[in-house]
Amino acid sequence: MRQRRIVRSLTIAATAFALVVPVTASAAAPQAGKAGTPKLAVPKISWGTCGPAPELKPFQCASVEVPTDYDRPNGPTTTIALTRLPASDPARKIGSLFTNPGGPGGPGVPFIQQIAQVLYSPALRAQFDIIGFDPRGVGKSDPATCYPTAAEEQAALGAISSFPVTAKQEREFIAAAAKLAVKCQTTSPDRLAHYSTANVARDMDLLRQAVGDEKLSYIGYSYGTYLGATYAKLFPNNVRALALDGTLLPEWYSGSNGERQPVGVRLRQGEGASDSYQQFLAECKKAGTACALNALGDPRTVSENTLERLKTHPVELTLPDGSKFTVDYAQAVMFMFQNFYSSYSYPELAETIALLATLSKPTAARAKTTIAKAPKALIEWNQRKEEYESVGSSLQPCIEAKQTGRPLAYPAYADAADERAPHFGRFRAWVGIQCEFFGLKDSDAFLGPWKNKVKEPVLVFGTRHDPATPYQATRPYANLWPDARMVTIEGWGHSTSLGGSKCADELLTKYLTTLAAPADGTTCQQDRKPFDPLPTGKSVSSLIR
Repeated sequence: MRQRRIVRSLTIAATAFALVVPVTASAAAPQAGKAGTPKLAVPKISWGTCGPAPELKPFQCASVEVPTDYDRPNGPTTTIALTRLPASDPARKIGSLFTNPGGPGGPGVPFIQQIAQVLYSPALRAQFDIIGFDPRGVGKSDPATCYPTAAEEQAALGAISSFPVTAKQEREFIAAAAKLAVKCQTTSPDRLAHYSTANVARDMDLLRQAVGDEKLSYIGYSYGTYLGATYAKLFPNNVRALALDGTLLPEWYSGSNGERQPVGVRLRQGEGASDSYQQFLAECKKAGTACALNALGDPRTVSENTLERLKTHPVELTLPDGSKFTVDYAQAVMFMFQNFYSSYSYPELAETIALLATLSKPTAARAKTTIAKAPKALIEWNQRKEEYESVGSSLQPCIEAKQTGRPLAYPAYADAADERAPHFGRFRAWVGIQCEFFGLKDSDAFLGPWKNKVKEPVLVFGTRHDPATPYQATRPYANLWPDARMVTIEGWGHSTSLGGSKCADELLTKYLTTLAAPADGTTCQQDRKPFDPLPTGKSVSSLIR
């Protein structure tokens, strides 16, 4: 659920437009170990309670101050919020395990508080303090915001579609992107000016020292693998163990490979999602009555016809709780993409498409349809629209990654992407359009080269059918490391080593606790197939991150 919310935040962030505000951070980035670099003061952590909620009792919380600008180590500071689940067997404690949940813009504090006790093995919890932190500009760490209040941001973004389809929508979308870019740069210029991944890596190295670890033990998911690669470049001698799942190829994200494409195109998410879509349809057809689409005919035909009808005839629903919800083509595509993140979602995704297929038919009363029962996934999707996550938390690509410099060419980029990956290529091509209107850059960002000198073996996971970080990036990412051990998880979903494969979990635990890495090219299977019955007493919501 957490990752879906982040995806929605990134998607909304792609709906922006206005004037460029020329603000830049200070120049030369400090180099790790460079002679003459001012010595940084290591913050002291005072761990305390995380609040009165019973579920937070096992955790400790704290906040520390780090330099806002590492070129001015004695200047203004930025607050970093963090939490830890203390090692359950202090006598066997190895150290701290730092984590990043992805994004960019994913808050690490709630991530660890929600999943650490359930999805990390008892051996890991026994031997490590498991630490999550909200990266600078995110969550409780001096968040970058684009509007003074959540209400103003919701009002401004509420009318913007998930992505544009018609020429008129494209013009409106680009205009909205420019307006949002101006808002963000005028509301949080100081925070965004120092928001680069390189500075997050520098923060993490200070936190490593603050908890008393000589070297870093770290696991990063999705964008967290980009943070891991950046840390390795800046601090190659400070690595104990790095586990990296759902690899974001640094040259694709940063644009350092010279591709003049939008960041959403460079990441190949359209192709990854298209592969996941084909897998969903194929697994549905094999599942028989376990997949609701089979009751209506061939799953591919039903789904394609439904998406085509939604382009011209959106479905307006009144849900069982009385809330109203309009689903058009763009929203349906975004909803599908989000539900490809975990194959646990596939049955309810099929139920939702089947419902839309029925209600979008010419004979259906499209205008106002009240349904007595809705798939849980659809209800939760509607509720998530009310949650507030500032779009500012997802703007790291704007201040560190290379842009096309051609915002008016995005319709052509989207058309080409749609040819390669129908539905999903167009959707992901628009991600980052607001970045084209950013004059604000963090000059302390690191953008390559990406080959690193880490001597220790690192563990790299890639899921065969991953919609967000396509499997094709896994081997090139592994090749950046002198000794990477790549593990393929044969299955479906995004960053699936966490709760999706007992085999992967065992490899991860052994690696982090003993530093024994598996052979490069190892393969793991997922624990269940997409339409298998859920474990007894479990809901989809409890199984999806």
